[in-house]
Amino acid sequence: MTTKHVPSEESGQALVLSVQKKAWKFFATHVHPTTGLVLDSTQPGSPASIASVGFALSSYPVAIERGLITRDVALSHTLAALRFFDAADQTGAVDGTGFKGFFYHFLHSDTGRRAGNSELSTIDTTLLLAGILVAAQYFTNGSASEREVRERAQAIYARVDWRWAQNGGRGISMGWKPETGFITNRWLGYNEAMLLYVLALGAPVFAIGPEAYTAWTATFQWRRIYGQPVLYAGPLFIHQFSHIWLDFRGIQDAFMAGKKSDYFQNSRHATYIHQQYAIRNPRKYDGYQDNCWGFTASDGPGEATLRIKGRKREFHGYLARGAPFGPDDGTISPWAGIASLPFAPEIVIPLMQNLKELLGYHPDGMGFHASCNRTYPGHGSPPGWVAPWHYALNQGPIVLMVENYCSGLIWRLMRECPPIRLGLKRAGFSQGWLGG
Repeated sequence: MTTKHVPSEESGQALVLSVQKKAWKFFATHVHPTTGLVLDSTQPGSPASIASVGFALSSYPVAIERGLITRDVALSHTLAALRFFDAADQTGAVDGTGFKGFFYHFLHSDTGRRAGNSELSTIDTTLLLAGILVAAQYFTNGSASEREVRERAQAIYARVDWRWAQNGGRGISMGWKPETGFITNRWLGYNEAMLLYVLALGAPVFAIGPEAYTAWTATFQWRRIYGQPVLYAGPLFIHQFSHIWLDFRGIQDAFMAGKKSDYFQNSRHATYIHQQYAIRNPRKYDGYQDNCWGFTASDGPGEATLRIKGRKREFHGYLARGAPFGPDDGTISPWAGIASLPFAPEIVIPLMQNLKELLGYHPDGMGFHASCNRTYPGHGSPPGWVAPWHYALNQGPIVLMVENYCSGLIWRLMRECPPIRLGLKRAGFSQGWLGG
């Protein structure tokens, strides 16, 4: 289907594609055959997450094009997931699956019922919808199965009540629970919600108005960091997640037009800031260097205060780490650097090469460890602490951003997706591939 542009041997072709293939293994081995739900992580007892399904649905076309899965098997998994979500319990019951078109963040993979006390998540429903729309754009032949993909995708998307999720305000709420109602916090401040607002603006039934997008961008922080003007967000994943599906090269909204930039260039600048922070290493953590960086939301060694080499160090478990203003406890996430490949391949490929030598691959065959900390005491190989588990939200960005760099597949599919185009235009984007 696609004409692939693969990086030259000198720029690390073999390594880039090898890392993509290893990351894909997560989705090949963690999908439920009946529901199509995908586990959140490799941790024993892990539930499925709806975001994991979104990454899987987006990754199936990549795997087909790369010869990692047959079209028939990928279509079977895709249909299983779409049939499940299209018919899912939407009563808002505490042990149901969703409400108002949205879905609970975590589900039991076999029954599809709510797992734990998880929230009805607006952002994770967004990531699920992104994968559903990719599937609808990719499976376009006239067979009954592929028509079903498109029909069910349209039905699932149309059911989402974005206006309800505004809860009387302009910004969209982060979520809702049947026991307590809406989560107080809304999607404000520059964050991973760009895709959420685009899908809400382009929705076929319950679309929100442009004033919601304006309210969101009004909360952005434009800063100068290391001499570079940038729209600031500390964790690197914020500069990547929406970009997996939205090609921001050369298109601008009013905010970026006023800054004479675009969101793609901004993510490139953010990637360099992460590298520069590691080079400067103001807190003097072990291992930071020009080819060892990537600070994002990730697992860490755990809550501990230790004295190491005469210096008091505080370590944490899961934390939204960021650069250059922190928080930072010495934990680096290889996937975060790799997912910046389309923005700055000239520094990401050397990062990947160095990580292969420095860190090596996880023994489960799914690629680099999700995160590592060289400062934390440990005498294994590699030294320090390494994450024991893999996560779909780490593996998916690797598969998809490597492909966007190599062939642009996901970007091309979504540039032709009508609600994506409509949502971007309603947000005020123009120029480039989007037109005036």
